[in-house]
Amino acid sequence: MANREELGIIRGARTGDSRSQLALGKLYLFGSAGLPKSMPTALHWLQRAAQQDCAEASLLIGAHVPHEVAQQGGPEVLASYERAYDAGVVQAGLVLAQLTLARDDGGGALRAKALQGLERAAQAGLAEAQWLLAQHRGAGDERRADAAAQGGQAWLARAADSGVSAALYTVLGQAWDEGDGEGFLERALPMARLLLREAGDGADGARRPAAATLAPHEVLLLSRCGQLLGRDGDASGVGHSERSRFCELAAEGGDRAAQLALGLWCARMDARGARVQAGAGAANGAVNFKRAIRWLTQAGEQGLAEAWFALSRIYIKPEFSQRSVREAKSYLERAADMGHGAAQLECGIHAWRTRRDAENSDVRAAYWLLKAASQGSAEAEAALRKIAPGAEAAPWRAALGPLQALELAGCQPLLAARLELAGLFGLSRPEMLLLDLNSADQGHCLVIDIRANYGRSKRRLVLVRSAQQRQALDRIARLFEKVDCGFEGPEGNYRQRLYRLKTYLPGAPAEADGALLPA
Repeated sequence: MANREELGIIRGARTGDSRSQLALGKLYLFGSAGLPKSMPTALHWLQRAAQQDCAEASLLIGAHVPHEVAQQGGPEVLASYERAYDAGVVQAGLVLAQLTLARDDGGGALRAKALQGLERAAQAGLAEAQWLLAQHRGAGDERRADAAAQGGQAWLARAADSGVSAALYTVLGQAWDEGDGEGFLERALPMARLLLREAGDGADGARRPAAATLAPHEVLLLSRCGQLLGRDGDASGVGHSERSRFCELAAEGGDRAAQLALGLWCARMDARGARVQAGAGAANGAVNFKRAIRWLTQAGEQGLAEAWFALSRIYIKPEFSQRSVREAKSYLERAADMGHGAAQLECGIHAWRTRRDAENSDVRAAYWLLKAASQGSAEAEAALRKIAPGAEAAPWRAALGPLQALELAGCQPLLAARLELAGLFGLSRPEMLLLDLNSADQGHCLVIDIRANYGRSKRRLVLVRSAQQRQALDRIARLFEKVDCGFEGPEGNYRQRLYRLKTYLPGAPAEADGALLPA
């Protein structure tokens, strides 16, 4: 409770006396026996005194009132920080820059002074100033010269060395993105070990549940440390033990990469499913499939195709007591659906090997193998050449010149469309004339099957490999969409179609397609 003297100061401050306002501001700034310490209240009275040209009040504001409080004081506090900076208060230059750069207040002169004050505060060793200066320099990398950008990196490094958490995590993120694993571990390992100690993780591996208290950037730090330690291939038991503790804490924090790494470690295998050995001194080196399935399932549910693929490897292991080919196939298809190249290749090869069980297995095989081939799989490309070998366009197709093709498209659009298909996909004459495009188009391939109407033919696949082929197919499909492609349709039976072809394409040699032509 305020004493008699403090009550007098309060009455004087309320009447507008600048000396009383300065005294009351000091009382709230530093606290007293009768009045509690209150930074916002101190700023209020000191600012009122500063507006009456009280230089001491401006100096006190600049030296003691932080940015978090100053930003609640309104635009008028800028003048107090500017006067304090002009008087040599370094801290005031930092807050002036924080207020000016955030609000973009004032003209060019004030902004220039704020940047000057920020640089001066950074040079004086204020970590917040170094971090803010690094942010300001880094934000203009595209517009500034290389020297300015390098200066921003230098201030960022100094801020990180000064212990600014945001700056430190920014530096770690840059090291990770640049692939500098050694530099990342040099800075990150002490922080990760501190997080383990704070979580109660001892050398015996006993740990109290504390993952929920970790911030997302701390979880990411632990996860990346665990990944780098695993990539470095440390063969010591201590390294493996520490790595598993990093991964476990990050996995419980919800990091999917840590969940994948921990699941693979529990199963003692790599991402391809190959067996790996535990370190020579690693504790609990036995395989634990139950824990592995738990963590891999969580990682898969967060969108990691590698986790589903690893689960498929577990379920086909002979030593796994719950071995299930059906479960393995289910997880493998999940991984393939999410774009895992090895899973797509295996799904394609499996579908091709079981083509006798279902007629369209070769279509599904071509689908998965095309997906795998698009990711650069040479094995998938080789398999595709067996499933759907490329066919060359028939030589008689060249007999139709551009002008003749244009004229034919006007009077016989269906025949012109079939000729275009033959040129794009290397169809023989019977295939061209008898193909039902509506049922043949499977999206990624054409199923060429005219055995019902031409017994000497064989079922085969033709892949759709280019955008040009796909666009032409879509255009021609729209033309045949409402047309009956059977013999009862407008095109007639096979002999009628063949007669029409010979009529409009007289340059085609009669011996074309050899034995495929009926007598």
